Amino acid sequence: MTEGCVVAGMLSITLYCQQVGEAKELLPLKEQESTEVGSTQSPSFDDQQTGIPQSLFTWVKMAKGFDVEWDTFGRKGWYTQDPRLKPIGPGSVFTPEIPTIYIVFEVAPLEDPTQFGVQWYREEPNSQMRPEQLGKDVLELPGHERYGYLEVTRSGDRWIVGNYVAKIYISPIGQQPFHAVNQVGTMRFRVLPPE
Repeated sequence: MTEGCVVAGMLSITLYCQQVGEAKELLPLKEQESTEVGSTQSPSFDDQQTGIPQSLFTWVKMAKGFDVEWDTFGRKGWYTQDPRLKPIGPGSVFTPEIPTIYIVFEVAPLEDPTQFGVQWYREEPNSQMRPEQLGKDVLELPGHERYGYLEVTRSGDRWIVGNYVAKIYISPIGQQPFHAVNQVGTMRFRVLPPE
C-alpha cells in the first residue's frame, strides 16, 4: 500500500508539472499607441525651487552631460553602492550640434524597482505640440538607487532649431512605461544656432 501511494503521488506530481509547463499566455501583451483622452496637463519641472521636491524627484535638470561622484563613508575606498550624478552644463538652451541632452535626476529612496521614461516632441511656434514623437528613452532603477539619467537624442545629424517638450513618466517595472496616468511632468528646451 505504501508503494502504491508513492507511485500515485509521483504520477500526480508529474502530471501537474506537465500541465504547468504547457501553460501559455492567451492574451499577448500589447503596448497601447495612445493612452490620453483629450489633453493631459502635467506640472512643469522647468521652474524648480530649492528644497521643494517635484513628484518623486528631489531635483531634475537638463544638461549637456554629467559626472559620476562616488560618495564615501569618510574613509578612502569605502564607497556606497549608489554613485551620485552631477549635471554638467545644466540649462534649457542647447546648440544643434549636441548629440544628446541628458535629463539628470535624484529621487527619494525607492522601495521597489521603478522605471523612468521620457518622450520628446517638437513644439509649434504657438506652443502646440506636434503629434509625431521624435524619440523615447527608458531607465530601470533598482530599489536602492537614487540617481539616474535619461537620454534625449537627436534623430538626424543635427537638431532642428526650435522649441521642444519632453514628457516625463514614472511607473513600476513591468507596466507600460508610457501611459498617460504615469506622466508626472514636462520639461521644455530650445535649440538655437550657435552665436
